[in-house]
Amino acid sequence: MMLTLLISGPKQPGNDIDVYLEPLIDDLKSLWVGIRGVYDAHNGEYFTLRAAIMWTINDFPAYGNLSGCVVKGYKACPICGDDTPSHRLKNGHKICYIGHRKWLPNNHPYRRQRAAFNGKPEYGIPPEPLTGEEVLHMVENGDRVCWKKKSIFFDLEYWKYLPVRHALDVMHIEKNVCDSIIGTLLEIPGKNKDGIAARLDLLNMGVKTDLQPEYGERRTRLPPGPWNLSRAEKREVCNSFYGMKVLEGYSSNIKNLVSLQDSRLLGLKSHDCHTLMQQLLAVAIRSVLEKPARYAITRLCFFFNAICAKTVDVSKLDKLEEDVVVTLCLLEKYFPPSFFDIMVHLVVHLVREVRLCGPVYFRWMYPFERYMKVLKGYVQNRTRPEGCIAERYIAEEAVEFCTQHLSNVSTVGVPSSQKMGVSKPLSGCTMSNTEEVLPYIEQHMIHTKTAYPKFRKRTKWLQDKHNSTFIQWLRFKVQSELEEDNCGVSENLRWLAAGPNMAVPLYRSYLIKGMTNLFWLLKSNKYFLLTTRCIVVGR
Repeated sequence: MMLTLLISGPKQPGNDIDVYLEPLIDDLKSLWVGIRGVYDAHNGEYFTLRAAIMWTINDFPAYGNLSGCVVKGYKACPICGDDTPSHRLKNGHKICYIGHRKWLPNNHPYRRQRAAFNGKPEYGIPPEPLTGEEVLHMVENGDRVCWKKKSIFFDLEYWKYLPVRHALDVMHIEKNVCDSIIGTLLEIPGKNKDGIAARLDLLNMGVKTDLQPEYGERRTRLPPGPWNLSRAEKREVCNSFYGMKVLEGYSSNIKNLVSLQDSRLLGLKSHDCHTLMQQLLAVAIRSVLEKPARYAITRLCFFFNAICAKTVDVSKLDKLEEDVVVTLCLLEKYFPPSFFDIMVHLVVHLVREVRLCGPVYFRWMYPFERYMKVLKGYVQNRTRPEGCIAERYIAEEAVEFCTQHLSNVSTVGVPSSQKMGVSKPLSGCTMSNTEEVLPYIEQHMIHTKTAYPKFRKRTKWLQDKHNSTFIQWLRFKVQSELEEDNCGVSENLRWLAAGPNMAVPLYRSYLIKGMTNLFWLLKSNKYFLLTTRCIVVGR
């Protein structure tokens, strides 16, 4: 069941959303107490229905509105709380979240390195996530450094005992991390985490001083860092994305997202970033960047690929959590501090939620985002959006109910499969395996032996002669029977006797095993298909 809540007004309610959630909380309280008299059709008996909410699924700004915690500033991490590893960048005028070395083992060599990180050794320990009872005690006693309000969900008596009350949305985290990586590598305006301010912040921290800006008479030059690509490397990465071919339905057309003229990717949606982080990005950068930076990005791609799998091995979660901490530390070594916004920091907590809540695909926002797009399509009168959605939903529900009682009727509005109407190719023994043709085969063999008496004992020669002349003989045989008004000739036999159709449809592309291939027209009567192994020519 999905409850859609439409809140009118020019602005979203923000932290005042609890007012609109009061009817929902009342229903959840009733469900927790139990609803008697619910009929079980399978067992044929009545029972008491009870239900509880496990966690909320939302993006990060809505996380703060529902939970009441701060999602920006020095204590923006709702799991770390007061111990959020944050640092203010004076020139960038923003908060960065570096210091993931505290999640490493105490004897790890990265803890003692200074120049590669923030210029200081790390002796801290990872913060313990706050329990629901601790959060409730803090907000009730007025200790609201990290909290703006008491969430209305605490009115549910079981809410404070849940280990995870609001789930981190992997979909938006993955998209923001991908945008930061792509924007920094390709220097996309608005998404690039590098710049003069980022280099000055490195200088203020006393690390990577060789990357400080070089001021000239006309322009300021930024020395290339481990994360920078040359123009040739940017073109190589974009050409890799432009030439990628994936399975049908795997993702959108990556070629349409690449601007070869500007050497950048434009218009990336959430699922595009998902496919890039899962597999494609690690392939595109395999021959560019310095090896340490490339290794760190590849490790991050492998991490997202592992936690987004449909099945997760619980015994490997500890190793996966150790690996992602090392990956974040590698990113701190080879990327500027401005790269580490709150979304990059939240990656360190994803394995914890997988351990407590199960696979990611149960908790990310892809199905809800898709369904909200469907609901937006219901609105035809913008002055009455609620009525449009309600009436359209009732109409579709009624039509779907009626289709269950209709047989052999195609559903309106559902796109037909691209594989419908595709049949298996005919084999060479199709004619001999058709019962209607078997009598004619025997007649033609007798006719062949009579016409060539010298070759009666040469079975191989007779069979080859039969195969080469049978179709033409059958055509004349069936034609003569039709002229004699022989009604014993079936429609199927007429089609077989006619032989292959000389009018063949010509296609510009074909789909096989999920791969779409296009024919490029070079001349008026030739189509060439260039593949990685061969060239196919059709006339």
